[in-house]
Amino acid sequence: MRTFTRTRNRRFAPFALLASATLLLTACGSGAGSGDGGGGGGTAQAAAGSDAIPTTDVVSAVKKDEAAAKLLPAGVTDLTVAVSVSGQPPGTAYLKDGKTLAGQDVDFADAVAKALGIGLKHESASFEAILPALDSGKYDFGASNFGVTDERRKVIDFVTYINDGQGFATRADSGLKAVTDLRQLCGLNVATGAGTTFEATLEENRKVCADAGRKAYKVQTYSEQGAIWSSLQQGRSDIVMSTINGLRYAVAHQTGVKFLNEYHRLDVGFAFKKNTALAPAFQAAVNRLIADGTYARILKKWGTTGSAIDTSRISPPDQKN
Repeated sequence: MRTFTRTRNRRFAPFALLASATLLLTACGSGAGSGDGGGGGGTAQAAAGSDAIPTTDVVSAVKKDEAAAKLLPAGVTDLTVAVSVSGQPPGTAYLKDGKTLAGQDVDFADAVAKALGIGLKHESASFEAILPALDSGKYDFGASNFGVTDERRKVIDFVTYINDGQGFATRADSGLKAVTDLRQLCGLNVATGAGTTFEATLEENRKVCADAGRKAYKVQTYSEQGAIWSSLQQGRSDIVMSTINGLRYAVAHQTGVKFLNEYHRLDVGFAFKKNTALAPAFQAAVNRLIADGTYARILKKWGTTGSAIDTSRISPPDQKN
């Protein structure tokens, strides 16, 4: 590649299928979902099977936008993007051939590359490994539903392309209600993705239970979505914290679980090393996709129209809601 610089549970059989699919594929790269804010990585197939993954072509018709392309640093012709394979749409998963990556983040990255007139190489990696690898130049950018947080903005630059965030889901027979205060989790086992904003939120607020004189909740982290749902299915976990869109998809396509609520909305963006010179071009490309209708078609394909943004921004502050 060439860049401007190169620093270089039984009642819930479907979940058992999901967990099995996780084991059938070999690891690629290294594991919401989280994408994040992400949910976990790994190489699991989609929750409902690879034939449930939308394959409508919404990218090939994208034309190069000369104005956006001019914002690229001189000499940029090819870039490498790191993606985490969650195995659950709208996050990235493998199609039946076991090689082709598909997902909302992949479509957005491919569409931006088309708009900028550059080549794009996809590399799969564990979710938690992508952001640290950007600074070394191993990847030019990451596209794995990375939530934009104030803590991350200290060391990473973002170009936003969707609004997703944090939510909760549990078994359909659970008596748990919408989680509006983390003290509702006290004494429970909470499953989530490793290296995600969910893990960070849970760890940072663990003291709320002690402060309330209650037993702390236990954070159980997994690098694969299949492991998260298997933990819930088998009763090792009581509740799952993951991406809003990922949880809604799982509930819509699987039996035995229910979506509880959105907890915290987050802008999601392409991730770059700090002070990247690529951000203005990517922002312009995303805004071109919004203007020409490609953006809406990608969201419609993945059933995430409720997460649309009006305009792309560079490293906006965390939403305090």
